[in-house]
Amino acid sequence: MPQFAPGRELSRAFYEEVVRALVGDVEHSAGLLGWGSDVLGFDTERSTDHGWGPRMRVFVRAPEVERVRSAVEAGLPDEFRGWPTRYGWDAVPVSSHVDVRPLGEWLERQLGYDARTGLTTLQWLTTPQQLLLEVTGGEVFWDGTRELEPLRKELAWYPDDVWRWLVGCQWWRIDQEEPFVARAAEVGDELGSRVVAARLARDVMRLGFLLERHYAPYAKWLGSAFAQLDCATDVGPALRRLLAADDFAARGSAWVEAIEAVARRHNALGLTEHLEPTVRDFHSRSFRVIDGGRFATACIESVSDDWLRGLPRVGAIDQLLDSTDVLSVGGVAHRMAGFYRSATSILP
Repeated sequence: MPQFAPGRELSRAFYEEVVRALVGDVEHSAGLLGWGSDVLGFDTERSTDHGWGPRMRVFVRAPEVERVRSAVEAGLPDEFRGWPTRYGWDAVPVSSHVDVRPLGEWLERQLGYDARTGLTTLQWLTTPQQLLLEVTGGEVFWDGTRELEPLRKELAWYPDDVWRWLVGCQWWRIDQEEPFVARAAEVGDELGSRVVAARLARDVMRLGFLLERHYAPYAKWLGSAFAQLDCATDVGPALRRLLAADDFAARGSAWVEAIEAVARRHNALGLTEHLEPTVRDFHSRSFRVIDGGRFATACIESVSDDWLRGLPRVGAIDQLLDSTDVLSVGGVAHRMAGFYRSATSILP
């Protein structure tokens, strides 16, 4: 087997040493974008056994597509640095993976719309973070059309109002379940207490991504990407203790440490007025909670968009749903647009 190199590195060299000459003088942009662990920078030697190799997207104007495709297909060597340039896996037939097409066409397939015209608030809410990450992550090798990099910059993060609303909704998710870790343990439901703790750990991690303005990847790489956040230094160890705890005393202590650390980070952003970042009893019960609703309300009250502020606190599509089939295919989540349009009348 050839020596492993990260997919970004291999594909950049493939472009510079082979593909760029085949495209010739046609105005184009190229990069490693879309699906794949290599796009996110998490590929390892294990990745090479499945859908991995020298590949890229090449974006050209519509009239140039067939000419460039033909030139690339005719000119590709059989191998590049020992790796085949044509390969298949599962139901994917053996072929080259230099995808030549107009940028707008790829965006329609990737996101469900051509994002070069800008996004509406509703489109931001119904576009999964993983799909946005597949456009804004990866690496651009060349932007001769001068469209790709500006687009990636535009999609790099949510507009301020949307961001504030999403942070508020994530705090609301935490508020709704944080007392249940203790309540389940109180009645001897150790498994239930652990399950809720795990759900909360995931919600805290996703809140960390929101606070640091990074899109969260899908489940396989959520922990790897979280480890790259600043909050992993103080929140991460507490979450690991939360999940490893064999009894509620240890679990409760870890939860307090984790959620107070996140609350302090929230305050450091200046996103809302300063909120006391310490836990308190849940009403008259001695369940220690941060009372995430305080943070949720403060965030949502800072939103200037009346429509957003008036929505139920359900969050964007990633917060509302947890279906891989919905969140991993471009355009599918947009079918939920009707839910958001009518949410104020169908939810309390």
